[in-house]
Amino acid sequence: MKKIALLVLIFLTGFQINAQSKVGTIDSEFILSKMPELTKVQEDLNAYNKKLEGDLKVKVDEYQAKIEAYKTQAETYSDPMKKTKQEEIITLENDIAKFRQNGSKLFQIKQNQLLQPLYQKIGKTLEDIAKAEGYSQVLTITSSGLAYIDPKFDLTKSVMTKLGIKTEE
Repeated sequence: MKKIALLVLIFLTGFQINAQSKVGTIDSEFILSKMPELTKVQEDLNAYNKKLEGDLKVKVDEYQAKIEAYKTQAETYSDPMKKTKQEEIITLENDIAKFRQNGSKLFQIKQNQLLQPLYQKIGKTLEDIAKAEGYSQVLTITSSGLAYIDPKFDLTKSVMTKLGIKTEE
């Protein structure tokens, strides 16, 4: 009985060794940088950035006009009117500060929105290749800090080829 149990244990251990997972790597940032669609995304981001800058310029111009108007006409204003004009100027200052603060956040949101379809395209292609080649796990090498990667398990070129992106050797 002990011999049978030992044989079963050896058989299962051998099966476990053969059933190890296959792990690959991918550099999705490199693929993204080579995608032709990235040019359109960059153009759209530049246009959005110019729009944000234009909106900010309108606010700053309005602010400067209010300050100039206040300086030239302050002597003619009554005290309540002066206070009202000062509050308007302070409100515009706060609006400009908030707009500057939120501008970078708005730009980041827009960038993520425009890049998401490209990352999804890379992800879908990677999934197809990983399933076809029997990979159970794929790690990204851009932020993982891996010390060593065997190039034969790097799926970056396979994904780029399937996406129709030319690679330099």
